Amino acid sequence: MSARIAIIGAGPAGLMAAEVLSAYGLSVDLYDAMPTPGRKFLLAGRGGLNLTHSEPLDRFVTRYSATQVADWLSAFGPDAVRAWATGLGTETFIGSSGRVFPVAMKSAPLLRAWLARLQAQGVRLHTRHRWQGWTSDGALTFATPDGTLTRTFDATLLALGGGSWARFGSDGAWVPLLTAAGIAISPLRPANCGFDIAWSEHFRDRNTGQPLKTITLHYTDRHGVAHQQRGECVVTATGLEGSLIYAHAAALRDLIEQDGHAQITLDLHPDRSPEQVRAAVSHPRGARSWASHLQSRLKLTGVKASLLREVNTFTDTHTLAQHIKALPLTLLTTRPLDEAISTAGGVSFSALDAHLMLTKRPGTFCAGEMLDWEAPTGGYLLTACLASGRIAAEGIHDWLASNSYNRRSV
Repeated sequence: MSARIAIIGAGPAGLMAAEVLSAYGLSVDLYDAMPTPGRKFLLAGRGGLNLTHSEPLDRFVTRYSATQVADWLSAFGPDAVRAWATGLGTETFIGSSGRVFPVAMKSAPLLRAWLARLQAQGVRLHTRHRWQGWTSDGALTFATPDGTLTRTFDATLLALGGGSWARFGSDGAWVPLLTAAGIAISPLRPANCGFDIAWSEHFRDRNTGQPLKTITLHYTDRHGVAHQQRGECVVTATGLEGSLIYAHAAALRDLIEQDGHAQITLDLHPDRSPEQVRAAVSHPRGARSWASHLQSRLKLTGVKASLLREVNTFTDTHTLAQHIKALPLTLLTTRPLDEAISTAGGVSFSALDAHLMLTKRPGTFCAGEMLDWEAPTGGYLLTACLASGRIAAEGIHDWLASNSYNRRSV
């Protein structure tokens, strides 16, 4: 009789594990609390599914907070992700930023093909089944539309996601369940998130939703290392968010946790040197307003001009020129956990073996975003989730083989 495996969580990590294990001919039951699988995966594809990144693997692996991820990626890295997608009928291309997308720029066709493959391999999908933990004898319990379900399996994979976007299934409800079982958990924290700034009502009302393009972010992290990056972000009603902010969210979050705030500066005109900006600002403006003068001399208009006035009183040309090149802003806090694109924290690697099995619960494995790692957007998150699902699946297969498929409740 084939070993019976429960996978809890039908996101990328769980789906990938189901694919690997069912391909071995093992009996796989896949459970998810949502009405349909892959909810967050579909959300990620709304603006064009960023599958992975094309940069060299030696640089790719440096994007992760946990060194363990490099081992996953050596077995299933970005090139393998592209080949896997092609095998499901999804051709990919490399964008100008180096990010890899499906040619169709959608996630739904890939997910449909993936689910069809799983069904053909015998995977049984159970939706609206919310995991409630273990019984005293180790059986799994689920809350279902028909009441409580209790079942035992030979091995279990938990792929329950992080704590962001609860309405798509990643709500972090598993944290107290594992904590009660004595599993070491690092607190969940926002990653790839926006930050709050104390905007004036005048600025907020006139600029919410406006993009800040062609700027350079500068700050010094909590280790004293200076960072700068050119890009763009978006003004929100509460602060800033967007790709440039997300790329440094972890370091900025850590600064706030250490100091109670994070100080950044924005170069509003990175294509002009400080000397050129100073000369333009100091040029006689005659009867023209400051707004007209800055537009004429520096083409500084719109949200950039408004942001400058949010900080500067326009009474001192020297300070004004400095602020155009280094506008100081104070980040007060991250946006709430549920608004973050992803989360940091989760099951500590100290609680796992190299195959992602919980050492305190032999036969129970973990994968995906619920583990204690983080990475920026750009395809890194999805690639590592897929890779961790494969690593855990291979671990389950090997563990079952070494235990001669002896049934146990895990």
